[in-house]
Amino acid sequence: MKTIQDILTSGTAYLEERGVEGARHSMQSLMVHVLGCNRTWLYLHYDDPMSEEQLAPLRELLRQRGKGVPLQHLLGSTEFYRREFRTDARALVPRPETEELVEMALSMAPRSIGMRVLDMGCGSGIIGITLALELAAQQPDVVMADVSEAALSLTLENATALEAKVKTYRSDLFSAWDSPSESGVIPPDGFSLVLANLPYVPDGEQVAAEVTHDPSTALYGGPDGLDIVRRFLADALPHLADRALVMLEVGHDQGEATRAEMERLGYTETRVLTDMSGKPRFPMGFAPMKAAGVAAQDTHANERT
Repeated sequence: MKTIQDILTSGTAYLEERGVEGARHSMQSLMVHVLGCNRTWLYLHYDDPMSEEQLAPLRELLRQRGKGVPLQHLLGSTEFYRREFRTDARALVPRPETEELVEMALSMAPRSIGMRVLDMGCGSGIIGITLALELAAQQPDVVMADVSEAALSLTLENATALEAKVKTYRSDLFSAWDSPSESGVIPPDGFSLVLANLPYVPDGEQVAAEVTHDPSTALYGGPDGLDIVRRFLADALPHLADRALVMLEVGHDQGEATRAEMERLGYTETRVLTDMSGKPRFPMGFAPMKAAGVAAQDTHANERT
């Protein structure tokens, strides 16, 4: 009978042969999941045998991981900002860079009681729910929007599990604000903090095997990847409070183009923050004062006519 160490070694080799990044970490995670233990227990029981009853489900998970199914989908959850979030094929798998974005936003955001926060393109809800919980002392009004009904259902499951107070709206960017739902409820605006992780992969660009398991609507953003980002930046202006902080996550080579678009639209103090790898992923800026913002929109409207 094979031991835990035997299975860990052979499973890691199987994943490496199929080009799975972090093969040993994946194999350890699958074994911890199947055995219902933690990593410390696993290390201390390397010489324990594994029964066929334990091996059967592990083999199936290993086969799927070898095909590129994200580890988070197989485990059903992922850790984000020290909390466990449910993850599956309904929404984008949370990336480590997104956690960095949230950390930066929390360090920079102006805080006030009842502050309004918007997570646009919320997916599984990790950004908005984390902000709601971390800013709980400010009793924030957190709004989360996504075009996908399936993604919103996942957001609500995570919010319920983590007891986060949030509001969700099905919306193609700000369409819910422009065309109220059958209930007639229009989402609030006047947001002082807005984060957006929108689709930014250029159409036709090849992505890693794991990413193909994410919903395509959460990935692709037009010929250069920034069609939705540009529309969001323009459409957001009427819904922002003066000096609202707006931050986005984009591709590693899209930061400057996004920042330039923000500046063109009248956002102030625009810049691009880098992730821990030094890649310029997080364009940010502050909303113009309302009078200035209206003037800027009129100018750009005239430019297009």
